[in-house]
Amino acid sequence: MQSLYFDEIITKGVRAGQIPARTQSARNWYRETAEKITRIRNQDKMISSDSKRATKQPIPGSMYLFNYNPKFKDELPYYDRYPLIFPYQKTENGFYGLNLHYLPLQLRAKMMDALYSLVNNPRYDESTIIKASYSILKGAEKYRFFQPCIKRYLNSQVKSQFMYVYPSEWDIALFLPTESFAKKTKTQVWAESKKMLGVRK
Repeated sequence: MQSLYFDEIITKGVRAGQIPARTQSARNWYRETAEKITRIRNQDKMISSDSKRATKQPIPGSMYLFNYNPKFKDELPYYDRYPLIFPYQKTENGFYGLNLHYLPLQLRAKMMDALYSLVNNPRYDESTIIKASYSILKGAEKYRFFQPCIKRYLNSQVKSQFMYVYPSEWDIALFLPTESFAKKTKTQVWAESKKMLGVRK
């Protein structure tokens, strides 16, 4: 599963001269390639397929995919069962994170492009993280799409290990259809996010 969605796309891209994350054209290439995969049949299997990626404690600024069951889900209008997040602040019983699934693909790409300006180094290896905070995101116009993505997660409601996404794979994970919304379709969720942001198109 992991090989299909990450290794094969990375290999194909490198052969085509597209070095992950280094340039805007490379980012676009990986996003467009990932978008062609229209369905993920089993997110749980994807999360558990590579033990080297699995961790119980997410590191702020790294990207992860995991299974989540909200404590107060009956009160929520909708929620994502498989968040794709950049955690940015720990709490006593969990953490805050940016779940990029709440943005439609076009806005998701714009948000990710802005987040690239917050990387701590340009190596895009396991040492690379996003140095984000709420004050940073709120303080600059280029991060304006962050609002629908801010979510608080409780450790007790995490139902899987966290699957680490390597920085070289961020643009692939960004466009893979791993979101799984409850109560509303992704089209409805994205419409709500655009309404929140005042985006018409």
